[in-house]
Amino acid sequence: MELSDPITPETGADNATSRRKSGRAKQKPVLFQEDPSVAPVRNGSVKRKRADLADEEDANGDDNVDDKSSVEESDGSADEEELKEKKRKAPKAKKAQSKPTAKKPKTTEGMTTKLAVRPAVNGIKKSSKPRKPRARSKPVVYEEEAGLYAEVFSQGHTPDGVAADWISSYEQHNTNAMCDLINFVLKCTGCNLQVDVHDIEDPDNVTSKLSDLQDEYQAQKITDYPLISKARIHASFRSTMTGFFHSLVATAHAAGLLYTDLALIENIEVWVTTMSSSAVRPFRHTATVISLAIATTMCGLANEISDSIAKTMRQKDGEERKKNVNKDRVAILQAKVATEDKKRETAEGIIRDIFDSVYVHRYRDVDPKIRVDCVAALGSWIATLRDVFFEGQYLRYLGWVLSDTSAPTRAEVVKQLSRLFKRKEDVGRLRAFMDRFRPRLVEMATRDAEPGIRAAVVELLDMVRDAGLLEPDDIDVVGRLIFDTEPRVRKAVAGFFVENINDLFESAVEELGGEEGLGEVLGEEVEDDHDSPKRAWLKLKCLVEVLQSYDENGEDSGESTERRGLDHNESLIGSGVESRWMLAAQAIYGGIPEVKNWEDMAGYLLYDHSSLTKTPNDPEAAFKIRCQLSEREEIILLEVLNVAVKSRLVEAIESESDKKGKKAKARKEESREIQEATALHLAQYIPRLLKKFGANAATASAVLRLEHVLNLEIFQELRQDSTTYSSLLDDINKQFLSHADHGVLAEASTALLHARSFEDLEEVTEAKVQELFEHTIHTFRTLFDARDGDGTVLKDLANTVRRISNLASISDCVTLFDTPLRSPPQQSPTTTPSNPLTMLMTLISSPTPLSDSDPESFQAAHDLITNAMSALLFYHMWLALSLKTALAKNIISTDPLPTYTPFAQSLHTLITHYPRTSPVRLAATGTLLDLHTLFATFRHLPTNPAAGPLIRSLVTPIAPDSQSAILATFAAVEKLHARKSNRSLEPPADEEEEELDLDSEPEDSDEAEDEHGDEERVQHERLVAEKRLCELAGKMVLAVLGKVLDGGVRERLGRNRGRLGGSFREVVAFLEEKGKRGKGAKKGKGKGKVEAVVVGADEDVDVDEGGEGAEEGEVEEGGEEDLRERELVEEGVGVGDGVGEGESEGEGEEAVAGMEDEDVMGD
Repeated sequence: MELSDPITPETGADNATSRRKSGRAKQKPVLFQEDPSVAPVRNGSVKRKRADLADEEDANGDDNVDDKSSVEESDGSADEEELKEKKRKAPKAKKAQSKPTAKKPKTTEGMTTKLAVRPAVNGIKKSSKPRKPRARSKPVVYEEEAGLYAEVFSQGHTPDGVAADWISSYEQHNTNAMCDLINFVLKCTGCNLQVDVHDIEDPDNVTSKLSDLQDEYQAQKITDYPLISKARIHASFRSTMTGFFHSLVATAHAAGLLYTDLALIENIEVWVTTMSSSAVRPFRHTATVISLAIATTMCGLANEISDSIAKTMRQKDGEERKKNVNKDRVAILQAKVATEDKKRETAEGIIRDIFDSVYVHRYRDVDPKIRVDCVAALGSWIATLRDVFFEGQYLRYLGWVLSDTSAPTRAEVVKQLSRLFKRKEDVGRLRAFMDRFRPRLVEMATRDAEPGIRAAVVELLDMVRDAGLLEPDDIDVVGRLIFDTEPRVRKAVAGFFVENINDLFESAVEELGGEEGLGEVLGEEVEDDHDSPKRAWLKLKCLVEVLQSYDENGEDSGESTERRGLDHNESLIGSGVESRWMLAAQAIYGGIPEVKNWEDMAGYLLYDHSSLTKTPNDPEAAFKIRCQLSEREEIILLEVLNVAVKSRLVEAIESESDKKGKKAKARKEESREIQEATALHLAQYIPRLLKKFGANAATASAVLRLEHVLNLEIFQELRQDSTTYSSLLDDINKQFLSHADHGVLAEASTALLHARSFEDLEEVTEAKVQELFEHTIHTFRTLFDARDGDGTVLKDLANTVRRISNLASISDCVTLFDTPLRSPPQQSPTTTPSNPLTMLMTLISSPTPLSDSDPESFQAAHDLITNAMSALLFYHMWLALSLKTALAKNIISTDPLPTYTPFAQSLHTLITHYPRTSPVRLAATGTLLDLHTLFATFRHLPTNPAAGPLIRSLVTPIAPDSQSAILATFAAVEKLHARKSNRSLEPPADEEEEELDLDSEPEDSDEAEDEHGDEERVQHERLVAEKRLCELAGKMVLAVLGKVLDGGVRERLGRNRGRLGGSFREVVAFLEEKGKRGKGAKKGKGKGKVEAVVVGADEDVDVDEGGEGAEEGEVEEGGEEDLRERELVEEGVGVGDGVGEGESEGEGEEAVAGMEDEDVMGD
């Protein structure tokens, strides 16, 4: 082939400037494929020579050299700093791509070759091209639109592009462009009316024109507008609209119109600002959002201008410090600073105008949505333009809105304040703000109606505490929220509380000689030695000290009801309910590592601190004395120990159930090891803890609660000695017999029931329970014969009957109660009843009221009768269960069916014998209702046809005289609750009931002193009265549904349904017909009316409700299916959690405020 001459006259001049360093001239070779006589190969793979790549790199290199030389020439007059800056910003040469390129085709001088066809798998893969976003079609709602509105919200345009087009049109004809923009704003409000060019040219007539537009808009009666619409097509309306105005302002800034043509922003302001004060909410809200968006964009631009001015000033100062000052350059920089400063003044002036004309009026607008937008905008301004807005005159607006009535507005303020406090360098500037508004923040954390806001405020105060701006008293007030009833608040305050513990721990360490001194005293800690003094003891001591100090009431969560002087029935804390100490421990479990190690905590509790004496100059004795626990601190730490053990087991079980990841098998083995170790250690620690703390009822209850989490199945699988388990049961029985406290008996009964749940150990447990039952029955027989003695015997008899009642609740007592007892040798066999059942019936059949001159004996007599009724009710429940079991197995006994008529008659005697609000009468009334409701379940029980009528004979309605006594009791309890809670009742339907209601109760005379008594006691009595009412109403509801109670009881229960609180209302709601409660009431479509109650209101409201369709698929009222659907078969009626009146009133006020469209606050 022929090659061209490397140097020719035509190319010599051009190539002279592109010679290589070696001296050789670069030339473009003649490509082989350019020869027309050669035919290219069409079916081969395309390849490329490396020489071409080199040529391209050289060409790129030459271009880069030329670019660099041009940059250097242009910067000849600039100083070194600018040169460096320009070189740094200069575009760098792009390297050739390393991906393989196609080779040149090989020629064969007219001959062609064909390659074998390869499969697609082995062939060359096509390079994946970047996918282009598919253009989405316009939404249907915008297809008929035109003008700027259609361009902004169409999918084919970007906000920057639309803004640039509008700026171009404004430069060509500003009036027409401004007219389009104002019509766009009107369209965004949902208004189809428009303005014309003449309206734009007359800015003085803006108010009048907008007033006409408002009148026409209101005449259309449009209630919805795009900004608040929940329609899918308006999901991104706000972001698109504000994004367009952001682009518009930014484009005007870049083009210089924002500073050279002030009429641009002034015309926008005059229209939008006037609309922001409109009485029509769509106009006012939309204009406010637009104004805030413009101000937010201007803040960002002003910040950029300030940065540019600062940078230029640094360049100017650097030039002036040189030996040879370039005065021309200094003058240029000075002129640039002056120009940028004018721009900044213009931008800040626009921002202040919007703040004064829009924000000042709208931050307290009647619409909470507008207030939320204002707060969010101000927070953004403060964070963006700190030099202007980070001042007290602007921060105070955030503080004022902390007292807003709208929860979302308060939440937004807290969010913005948290945003400011996250910047540590700006915290010092917030000191004056916190001095002024700190009490309000603390009040919100403790008393706000919204739990979410309280949790957010607590997190904010945690940051304030880290900044050192929180007072010690406020720290304690917030720390007490660890006992709050809301889980979210406890979780939020956990970190705050843990920091308090850490501070106290550090100060305690310093008192003991610091870290070095403490290390010398404790030495090297052994991990498995849990009984020796450890550093963790001091941390736990600090924990219980703070928990005790934060206990405002000074009451013990585990303190027995007897020690507080309250009857068990008046206690508001049921058995099995977690105490406030346990709730607090759950919140801080993950924040304090010492709490997780429950073995060390148990060793700390078992350590004997009683023999310690303070010795001077003895660091070890000082440490032990500092860690010494008081009696109340021991109770608190035992509660924390319960939480630590449960939480540890829960963590292990959750990690075992989590099958994600590659280490699932290892986690399962680790979880199994933790459960086994916990079971073994608990079996060792529980007897030791009972030995030390078993004498006190509060501590004994806490220790017995540990047995509930003991996994006896693992205990049995490990082949542990059965004597260990037997001795553990003996310790539980000992606690059961040595205590009369209801809490201890309940925990011990639950522990025995938990032990019986494991089949492998059921035989041992059942033997221990029967032994305990027989011992208790023997004691009962002895005390029964001496019941006419002094008050001590009566009290012991009442405690023994209470134990019998607890045992009857967990074990079948029918055989024991029916078995005749041997008479004592010194007495005649006929002097005492033959079996425990008859003895218990004797106790309730002949009540002997005592005078209240001896309060202890008086209370013991009441407890005796109440517990005897409870034991007899459990006896009949076991009877019913055995009968149902026999019927299920189709076993028909020839023995006569059990009868509960004598028991019901004795209960009726108690009801009529005691005062209407007496605890004994209330217990007898509830027991009578439970008894008849229990046997009412036999009505729909499938049985043998021959035995069916006989079985259904057990279902008997309550006697009419007993029903009258029950209604009288209910009326008295209802009246008592209304008086305690300062509520009014509906007037009685007849004179008879009116006389009954107005009759004075003997026990109510002392309750007239509530107003002069202790406030806490009064509150407790109010809650007890509500509890009594709801319990009695719940039992009456079940009896009505079981068709054993009638006589207008349904109407009587619903008379004051909306007047006695949410809990009572929810209980009575179960009497409503099927389909009219809960969600079913919302689905009805008809003209029927049912009584509906607004949550939190005191009066009933009639609303249209569905009457049709409710009869379809209707089941018999009171039947088993009906009870199951109402969730009343096993669990009964639970007291509903009503909404507090304060919250409902607040919501009502907010709703009313939201309806006042015409009232605009701040104008």
